Amino acid sequence: MFTPQMLLLSAVALLLLLTLSSPVKTGKCPKDCSCDNTKLSVVCVGKKLTEIPSADEITVKLDLRNNNLQILPRGAFLHTPYLTHLNLQRCNVIKVKEGAFHALGRLVFLNLAYNKIDFLYQESFDGLSSLKELHLDHNRIEEIQPGAFSQLGHLNMLALNHNQLVYIPNLVFQGLQSIKLLRMGHNSLNNLAPEAFAGLYTLSRLSLDHNELQFFPTQAMMRLTEVTHLDMSYNTMTYLGEEAVTMRKLRHLLLRHMSLQDLSEQAFSKAPFLSHVDLSLNQLRYMEPLSGPEKLDILNLTGNPIYCNCYLKPLKEWATAKGVKLLGACTEPPHLSEELLQEVTSSDLRCHGGSQSLGEKEEEEEQNKEENKGNITATAKPKQRVKCPSNCKCDIETHHATCEGQGHTKVPRGFPAKTQLLELRGNHFHYLPALSFPGTGKLVSLHLESCGIHEIEGGAFQGMNSLLYLYLSDNNLTLLDPKIFAGIQNLTYLHLEGNQLTQFPGSALSLLPNLFVLHLERNNISKLEPSGLLSSVTPTELSLSNNSTNVMARGALTSASIGCLYLDSNRLTEVPTSALTKTPNLEELSLSQNPILRVGRKAFQPISQSLKRLYMDHMGMEKMSEDALQDLGSALRHLTVRGNQLKELPDLRPLTGLEGVDLRDNPLLCDCALLPLRRWMESVRFEVTATCGNPPDLRGQQVRDINVFASCSENASIKQEGSREPKLSTITKPGSLKPPKVKTRPAKSKLSKSSKKRLQKKSGTPKKTMNKMAL
Repeated sequence: MFTPQMLLLSAVALLLLLTLSSPVKTGKCPKDCSCDNTKLSVVCVGKKLTEIPSADEITVKLDLRNNNLQILPRGAFLHTPYLTHLNLQRCNVIKVKEGAFHALGRLVFLNLAYNKIDFLYQESFDGLSSLKELHLDHNRIEEIQPGAFSQLGHLNMLALNHNQLVYIPNLVFQGLQSIKLLRMGHNSLNNLAPEAFAGLYTLSRLSLDHNELQFFPTQAMMRLTEVTHLDMSYNTMTYLGEEAVTMRKLRHLLLRHMSLQDLSEQAFSKAPFLSHVDLSLNQLRYMEPLSGPEKLDILNLTGNPIYCNCYLKPLKEWATAKGVKLLGACTEPPHLSEELLQEVTSSDLRCHGGSQSLGEKEEEEEQNKEENKGNITATAKPKQRVKCPSNCKCDIETHHATCEGQGHTKVPRGFPAKTQLLELRGNHFHYLPALSFPGTGKLVSLHLESCGIHEIEGGAFQGMNSLLYLYLSDNNLTLLDPKIFAGIQNLTYLHLEGNQLTQFPGSALSLLPNLFVLHLERNNISKLEPSGLLSSVTPTELSLSNNSTNVMARGALTSASIGCLYLDSNRLTEVPTSALTKTPNLEELSLSQNPILRVGRKAFQPISQSLKRLYMDHMGMEKMSEDALQDLGSALRHLTVRGNQLKELPDLRPLTGLEGVDLRDNPLLCDCALLPLRRWMESVRFEVTATCGNPPDLRGQQVRDINVFASCSENASIKQEGSREPKLSTITKPGSLKPPKVKTRPAKSKLSKSSKKRLQKKSGTPKKTMNKMAL
C-alpha cells in the first residue's frame, strides 16, 4: 500500500522525468530567417538585410548571402561568439572595418566572395585565430596592407582571384604559417616584390594565371620552398632565361597560352623534380633539350608553331633517351604538318641542305655580334651603362623601358635594341608619323594609352615584327588608316577602347591575321555591317561594349573563331539573331543593358550548339518567348536575366546543361502559376536565385523560401501562348513543398546548462573548456 509520502515522491519523480524529456528551449529565430536547432544554424539568404541579424548566442553556422550589408562595423559578430561557419557572399560589402570579426576565435570558414571590397586593412581579420578557409575572390581589391593576414596562423586556403591587384609588396602574406593553397588568378598583376611570398613555408599550390606578368618573377618564387604545383598560364611572358624557375620542389608547372617565343635550355635547371611542364598554346618554333629536371615525364607543346626540321632533332633525341613524352604536333614543313611529335622520327627531321635555316641562324649570330660590339663581356662584374632617351628609364636586365607621363610630344628614340616592354602612356603625341619606332624589332608590348593621339599614319609601327600587345586606349582616334598596322602581322592583343571611332575598322584590321583579342569598348560605333567586318580577322574575343550600336546586319559577324562577344550597354532593340548566323563557335554572349523588351522565338538558334554563357541583365525585358531558349538544350551552362520586367518565365527544363541561373530583381508573380519554376528549382543541384515582385507582401523574397506554393494544386502550371502544361510529376514528388517546421525559442542572456551540453556534443569541446566559454 502506498503512503501519502510515497505518492508525493512518485509525483515529483514523474514531473522531473517529464521535464528532462521535454524539448530544449532556445533563443528566438531572427525575423525572416530560417533556424535549425539541431544543426545550430541560421539562414537569412536574400532578405535585403542592411544589418547583421541578432542570432542566438550558440549559433554555429550563419548564412547571410545575397543581402545588402555594405559595411561590416567593428564588433559586428560579438553576439555570436561560437560561429564556425560564416557566409557573406554577394552582400554588397564595401568595407570591412578593423575589428569586425573580433570574438570569432572559433570561426573556421569565412566567405566574402562577390562583394565590392577594394582595400584590406592591417587589422581587417583580427580575431580569426582558428580560420582555415577564406574566400575573397570576385571583389575589387586593389591593395593589401602588409599585416592584413598576420593573425591567420591556421589558414589553409586563401582565394584572392578575380580582383584588381596590380602589385604585391614585400611581406604582405606574413603570418600565414599553415597556408597550403593560394589563388591569385584573374587579377592585373604586373609586378611582384622580391619578398612578396616571404614566410609562406607551407604553401604547396599557387595560381597566378590570367595576370599581366611579362617576366617570370624568379626572386619572389625562390622563397616558395614547398610549392609543388604552379599555374602561370595566360600571362604575357615572351622568354624564360637561365635558371628562371628556381623552385626546388616544383613538380607541375603550367605556362599555357602565354606569348613564349623562346626559352633557355637552362630555364628549369633549378627545378630538379619537375615531372610535368605544360607549354601549350605559345609561340615556340624550336626548343633545345632541357637541362636540370631528371624526372620529367611530360612536355606539352600542343598548339605551338613547331617547325620540324634538323634543329628539333636534339630535343627529339633527348626526349627519347630520357623517356619524356612530347605532346603536340608539327606545323611545318608541309609534308610533316599535323604529324605528332611523339611519332616523328629523327630521320624525318632534316634541313634539306640547311641553306635557309643555317642562313637565318648565321644572320642572327651576326646581329648579336653587332649588338655586343664594344660591350663588356658577360662575365665582367661592372654593368655597362645603358643608352636611354632623356626623361626615360631603361632596365637592360628586364628589357623594360618607360617614359610614362613625361610630357613628350614626339616618340623618343634610342632605346636598347633588346627592349621588349615600352611604356609611353600619358604623353602628348597627337600624331604618329610613319616609322615612329625605329630599332624596336624585339618589342613585344607597347603602351600608348592617354596620349591625345588623333591620327596615326600608315606604317607607323613598321619594323616591330615581334609586337604582340598594342595599347591605344583612351585617345582621340576617329578613323584608322587602312595601313596603320602594316608590319606588325604577329599582333595578338589590340586595345582601342575609349576612342571616338564611328565605324568598325575592318580594312585596317585585315593586316592582323593573328589577332586574338580585340577591345573596342567606349567608342561611337552605331552600325555593324558585313562589308569586310571580320572577313580576314579571326579574334577569339571581341568587345564592343558601351558603343551606340543599334543595327547589326545579317552576317555582320562572319568569323568561325570568335568565342566571346560582348555587346552590352549598346542600343540594340532585339537579339541580333541574323548577325550571328556565321559564328558557330560562340561560347559567351553579353547583351546586358540593351533596350531589348522582347526575346522572340528561336532567338539563339544559330549558336545553339556552342553557346555556354548568356547574359541579359537590366534590359527592361518584359517578355521571353516560350521557345526563345529551347534550342540551347544541353550546351548552355550559365544564364542570367537579372533586373528585368519579367512577370513569367519560359520552361527552363529543356536546358539540361545549366550550372547556374540568376533571375533576381524581376517582378515575378509568386502564385500557383509559378509552381513549375519552383518545382524545377527544387529538382536541380545548382543555385537558382529568383525573387518575387508580386504580390506586395512577398516582394523581394526568394522564390525558394516562400510557402505560398504549399496550398497549390498539383496541376498548377504556367500557361503561356502556345505552350503545354509541364508534367510536374517528372520533376519532383508531390508533397515535397511543405513549409519547414521552425522551432522558436525565448531569448536568453546567458548560455544555459542544456545549451552548453548541446553545444559541447556538437563541437566535441571538453566540459571544462565549455564552462570557460560560457563565462
